[in-house]
Amino acid sequence: MKHHIRFKVNGDQYDLAVDPWRTLNDLLREDLNLTGTKFGCGTGDCGACTVMLDGKTINSCLTLAVEVDRREVTTVEGLAPSGEELHPIQETFIEKGAIQCGFCTPGMEMSGLFLLNGKKTPTESEIRTALSGNLCRCTGYNKIVDAIAETGKKMKK
Repeated sequence: MKHHIRFKVNGDQYDLAVDPWRTLNDLLREDLNLTGTKFGCGTGDCGACTVMLDGKTINSCLTLAVEVDRREVTTVEGLAPSGEELHPIQETFIEKGAIQCGFCTPGMEMSGLFLLNGKKTPTESEIRTALSGNLCRCTGYNKIVDAIAETGKKMKK
């Protein structure tokens, strides 16, 4: 039996009927065509599926779609103010070369932004701790850490 849910994604309101076992990741990618949120491990270990739910980061592969009823989801697509303008964290990831294959990037950006929303000038250790739930096989993390630190400086201005 499907459940009716009403929720916001990136500021847009949705009313959908969903199967109770469906994950938020499936709903975002398959029903709403928001493919910036990746599906990686499916067990919450890689962070590729990281989104914000009511302003806090979650793994969308472990969250049932029915859990977002009357709540607000932000995906990486919701960070950019428009199709022409990127969010500072997205700009800085590009500027600092923190993107290689790009698979982990949306989750890294969401985790980094969550940290920066609470602290504009985190230490390197705080950034690395904030990214501890996100895996990258390409960059070695240094450029990602630098990009998040630089974004904090930009956001502080």
